[in-house]
Amino acid sequence: MDLVIATKNKKKLREIRELLRLPGLRFLSLADYPRAPRIIENGKTFSENAAKKAIKIARYSGKLTLGEDSGLCVDALGGAPGIYSSRFSGRNKSDKQNNLKLLRLLKGQPRRRRKARYVCAVALADKGGLLAAAEGACPGVIAGAPKGSRGFGYDPLFLIPARKKTFAQLGEKIKHRMSHRYHALRKISRILEKYIEQGRRY
Repeated sequence: MDLVIATKNKKKLREIRELLRLPGLRFLSLADYPRAPRIIENGKTFSENAAKKAIKIARYSGKLTLGEDSGLCVDALGGAPGIYSSRFSGRNKSDKQNNLKLLRLLKGQPRRRRKARYVCAVALADKGGLLAAAEGACPGVIAGAPKGSRGFGYDPLFLIPARKKTFAQLGEKIKHRMSHRYHALRKISRILEKYIEQGRRY
């Protein structure tokens, strides 16, 4: 069975494929649909954006589709950057620029004011509409400077206190057992398994 991941982000696609390993599933992405309609992420929550991606691409492709939206929420910034995480630094956005802006805004803040959480929302849809949605989160602290060379997004700044390392230092093997994306996909995989099983019966 084909599953379209509604993203052009290669790093995110690779991570989802690593986390969502189910037998009989073939992964596709928006790279396989160059003429797919543009998705404007104007939802007020991660869940709204994820559902919008899943529904729109499922209707276009006619295939089972997974929509995902995720980001970083920092307590001292009132939950920002939140749904604007990927474009936090503006038009010339990049992971590096986003991280630098975050550090500037938190300059001088004590550790107790640097609490944050990664949030991930996923939605599953077919051409008939939305099938299911789930959300996952991972708590952490924003480090004073980037550390580590693995991962993407805010991973070099997202410190896990219990391990005294950032996601970018921990690497995929450990990150994939605790991340926000792991928790969200674990929930949705149960529904996906049932969908695949039903498909095998007919």
